[in-house]
Order: sequence, then structure tokens, then C-alpha cells
Amino acid sequence: MAALDEFSEIVQRQVPLAPFTHLKLGGPAEMLAQPRSVEELSRLVRACSEAKIPLRVLGCGCNMLIRDEGVSGLVLRLSEPAFTQIEVRNDRVRAGTGASVASLISASARHNLAGLESLVGIPGTVGGALRTSTGDRSADLGQFVHSVEVLDSQGRVQVRHRDELQFGEQANNLDDPVLLSVEFALQPDETDLIVKRMRRAWMLRKGAAPAAFQAAGRVFKNPRGLNASALISQAGLERTRVGGAEVSDRDANYIVVHPGATSRDVLRLIELIRTRVEEKFNLRLEQELTVW
Repeated sequence: MAALDEFSEIVQRQVPLAPFTHLKLGGPAEMLAQPRSVEELSRLVRACSEAKIPLRVLGCGCNMLIRDEGVSGLVLRLSEPAFTQIEVRNDRVRAGTGASVASLISASARHNLAGLESLVGIPGTVGGALRTSTGDRSADLGQFVHSVEVLDSQGRVQVRHRDELQFGEQANNLDDPVLLSVEFALQPDETDLIVKRMRRAWMLRKGAAPAAFQAAGRVFKNPRGLNASALISQAGLERTRVGGAEVSDRDANYIVVHPGATSRDVLRLIELIRTRVEEKFNLRLEQELTVW
């Protein structure tokens, strides 16, 4: 697109997105950009806004499905150092949204700062985890957020402070086009206690997840007071298969993809699960897996 000609050094066209996702499925991005600085990203966001070019941000794609047809508009990847740095000062940790959740937890633990250790084993980037209010019953990322630096639709840097932010179960009010960095307020604690909690969280999470060699995606949110995995199992859907997509027998809320699977297989299996659960329990499951 002529509107983005000045960004020819960083914008690529018709780039396959499957390699950037955990499921390894789906078609290409019409355009893909990896900005090198906040200033360059700001100009790019502004150009997309003025030209009405759809804009999306792709992290590590750990819980995302790209449709076989691909994605129109521009897909951003914030993988350059300008967006992945982590800084610790006293009890505050500032992380670029392109940094991994694992590196955020490690940096915090190395500085004897507690709060995030129960999230060990959750994949993804800081930005993606914040967008989806990642967490579990004991903690979620949002409760430790002090402020978030964002780009608005005109590419201007803004700061959203804690009193402006609302974090609920797997949802929040962060609707700015791009999240740049997050500052977390954590609590000092003893190293041994932090490490023990990290190990316990790791064992619990890995015990329930599909085998590491399988490409799998978590599909549905847990309904209030219920467990999506249990509902799917009780509907008799474990190991149900559509094409190359199969309901995991270790956690029925995960879909495992086999060689030859397509995004269409996954989408058809999702709809089958949703229909069967609704027929049996009169309850419609809300999807957690992001689909582009």
C-alpha cells in the first residue's frame, strides 16, 4: 500500500503467520512489520490510522488461531529490543510488552520480588497476557499493574494509570491499539519462598497441560463457578476428532493439532464442542482462543 511506502525497510508483504503461532496453522499476513523503535512504531500506527489500514499486534501466538485465508491489513510484531527490555527498580518492574511472561517472572524473582510466581508456565508475551488478563485462581497479571504505556490511534504515547484501569476475569478496559510497556508493583519476599511457589505452580500447570511435543490451544473460558474442561469431558467429547484437530485426553479444554490439520478443522471442532455442551447443559461456552 502506497500509504506505507516510507516503511519499506520494515514492512513485508504476504508473510506466512503460521510459524509465529503455537498451533502452526493458518495463512499469511497481507503485511507484517517489526518496528525498531517507539518513534518508528508511532509513525507507523499513525500512517495506518490515516489510511484506515486494519492493525493487529501478534505476540508469540500461544493461544491464537490464524484462519486459512490469512489476515488483511498490517500485523505488528514487537520483537525488537526496544520492546522487550525489563528493568527493576526497588519494588517496581517495568517490562516491554514484547518481553515474555517467563522472563518477567524470572527477573522479578532474581530481585526477590513476589506476586507473579504462580503464573510460571504460562506462555506468551507480557502484552498478550495483559490483553487477556492472564491468571489463575491464586493470582492474575492485572492485579499487580501500576501503569501501562500505550500508543493511541494517532500514534501518541499515553500512560494509563492504575485508577483508570479495570481488570476483571479474562477481560479489561485496555482498548488502545498498541501496548508499549507495563510497570508492575510487587512485594519483597525471601528467595527460597518465591522459588518454592514457582516450582509448585510449574508442577501443577504441567501436570494438567497436553504433552509438550503436541501443538495445542486452550479453547474456552471457564464459566463462573464451573470448569470448561470438566463440562467437555462430561459431554463425552474427549478424543473427538475433526480432520487433524482432536480434543485432548489430558485436558479436554485443549485442542491438539496433528500433521495435516487446517484452521478450518479446528474451527469446526470448536463449534461441535460448543453445540454438544450447550445441548447437554444448556450452557454456551465463551471462547478463549483468539481467532484472526
